[in-house]
Amino acid sequence: MSLHILKLCVGATGIDDLRGWVSQRSMAAIAAGLEPHTVHTTRMTPKRRDEILDGGSLYWVINGQIRARQALLDITNHTDGQGIQRCDLVLAPQVVDTVPVPRKPFQGWRYLKPEDAPRDLDFGEGGEDMPEELRAELAELGLL
Repeated sequence: MSLHILKLCVGATGIDDLRGWVSQRSMAAIAAGLEPHTVHTTRMTPKRRDEILDGGSLYWVINGQIRARQALLDITNHTDGQGIQRCDLVLAPQVVDTVPVPRKPFQGWRYLKPEDAPRDLDFGEGGEDMPEELRAELAELGLL
C-alpha cells in the first residue's frame, strides 16, 4: 500500500491558483523540450521513498484544509548553489481535487497514511466548471 506526503501549499489562495502555477511550470518545461512535470524542492528527503513511489501522492493543504493532490513520480536529491543538500519531489502535472479535510499548520512535510488520505472529488459531467468555493461547500455537505 502506498504512502503519501502532506505539505502546506504556501502562497496559493486556492486550488485554481495552484493549478495556474502548475500549468505555467508545465508549459515552461514543454517549451524547453522537457516532460511537463513540476518539481517541489524541500530540504528533507523522505526516508520511506519506495513506499511513496509505489503510487503515492503529495497532498496539498490550502487555507487550512487538505484540498488537492498530485501524484508523486520521483524523488531526487541535489546540492544547490550554496552547497546545501535539497530534495526534489517530482510531481505529475494533474492537480486532483480532494474532499476538504481540516488540517492545522505545520512546518515541512508529513507522511500521510493511505487510510487518512481524503478521497478524490468526482464532479461528474461539467462539475469541474463550478466555482471553487461552491465545490468545497458542496463537498463539505457530502453532496459531491
